[in-house]
Amino acid sequence: MSAHEHSSLCLCDLIRLLWSLLLPCFYLSLVLTAILFLFIMGVRTWLQMKRKSRRAQDGRPAVAFFHPYCNAGGGGERVLWCALRALQSRYQDVSFVVYTGDQGVTAEEILDGARRRFNIRLPRAVKFVFLKHRLLVEAKLYPHFTLLGQSVGSIFLGWEALTEFVPDLYIDSMGYAFTLPVFRYLGGCHVGSYVHYPTISTDMLSVVRERNPRFNNADYISSNPVLSAIKVIYYCVFALLYGLAGSCSDVVMVNSTWTLGHILALWRAPNRTSVVYPPCDVQAFLDVPIRDEDEEKERKKCHSVVSVGQFRPEKDHQLQIKAFRKLLDRKGVEPAGQETVKLVLIGGCRNQEDEERVQMLRGLCLDLDVADRVEFKLNIPFEELKKDLTDATIGLHTMWNEHFGIGVVECMAAGTIILAHRSGGPKLDIVVPYDGGPTGFLADDEDSYAEAMERILSMTPAAQLEIRRRARLSVTRFSDQEFEGSFLAAVEPLMSTLRL
Repeated sequence: MSAHEHSSLCLCDLIRLLWSLLLPCFYLSLVLTAILFLFIMGVRTWLQMKRKSRRAQDGRPAVAFFHPYCNAGGGGERVLWCALRALQSRYQDVSFVVYTGDQGVTAEEILDGARRRFNIRLPRAVKFVFLKHRLLVEAKLYPHFTLLGQSVGSIFLGWEALTEFVPDLYIDSMGYAFTLPVFRYLGGCHVGSYVHYPTISTDMLSVVRERNPRFNNADYISSNPVLSAIKVIYYCVFALLYGLAGSCSDVVMVNSTWTLGHILALWRAPNRTSVVYPPCDVQAFLDVPIRDEDEEKERKKCHSVVSVGQFRPEKDHQLQIKAFRKLLDRKGVEPAGQETVKLVLIGGCRNQEDEERVQMLRGLCLDLDVADRVEFKLNIPFEELKKDLTDATIGLHTMWNEHFGIGVVECMAAGTIILAHRSGGPKLDIVVPYDGGPTGFLADDEDSYAEAMERILSMTPAAQLEIRRRARLSVTRFSDQEFEGSFLAAVEPLMSTLRL
């Protein structure tokens, strides 16, 4: 037998073997699919029985918000409390629940924190479901493939939430899109989402493709073409999964024009998606009279540059400190009796990782010899925040592609001259011309920030006052009242599904 004939026989034998295995594999797949289907239906039935039992006890439908960090002090938490306040005022016969991963605090302490930080009081009690496994969505648990790890972790955290309390309506208010199919298909709930920023975006893909180092694109990856290519593939696959998960939402609310563009591209649900600008307590700042020219001249000897934002890596506080150092270099040493300038960093710390980041920033201040000019204020009460902003000359913001920028709006409402990053929500929605004139300034690197700060500080009090007044008038569209009206209109289709 020739070698050619032998190879032909081997190939035929291989084909026969594969053909003989095809039918058993097909049957096995059918059996496994049927078992999976029966398991899912069994779980769904069990959860629906839990919901019916709960409804029989309290007699009211329940709306649950998924917000594992509800005791933090950021803009996302302000959205949560304002949304709850609006819904409780409108729907008296509905119970409201918050899934939180905060431990070591009581419900009363959480609500008291919302009152102190945001000046928000709920009309009536809200039930808290305290989740024990929030660690599953912590970034530090996944040093590599962080997005995928946190997303898979959110599925398990969502499952814990669902088994603890089965609502009639579920709203993800923190951006954990992978919990949506869990509540929709296993819990049988109507689901909605408020998206502060997409978990992944085309901008993130561009950063990796162009091999630019960022806080989420390490130097060792950006400098290696093979690792960059692998990360692009990973991001593309993750974007597909993220889009599938997000498309489960019956109603989608986004917080800005920038976020809208990315969510429409990823979730592909234009008929169910609308922009609902987040609530900013502008009235509390607008109630404080704006300083006139004479007052500005009297206080010109000491200027404060104030930054408001949680101490997260994407907020880029390092850029603020470095730009401030360059500002001081440009101004030179102030002679005795001349005006001085200081930097005040105000923000919340969610966990130990954030606290360690603050210590790192303090060390950077020492290295740059600006420690005596930089003040850190952590988790301060709302009244103190208001005073610091109304006393400030410049409001500073440095996050690249900030989805919206509540801190930016608050700075403008308080009468500071805002200097924000030239990207995202600040560029597209907030620091835009109003009544034919500018409402603030934009920058994107250390030099442009230092130059803009120097320009603002050198302006006459009259020129500063004109920008501040125009900025204050422009931010009324971001008030609590505007948010509540838009939010209630957006969730009306979901609330109408509740059987009261």
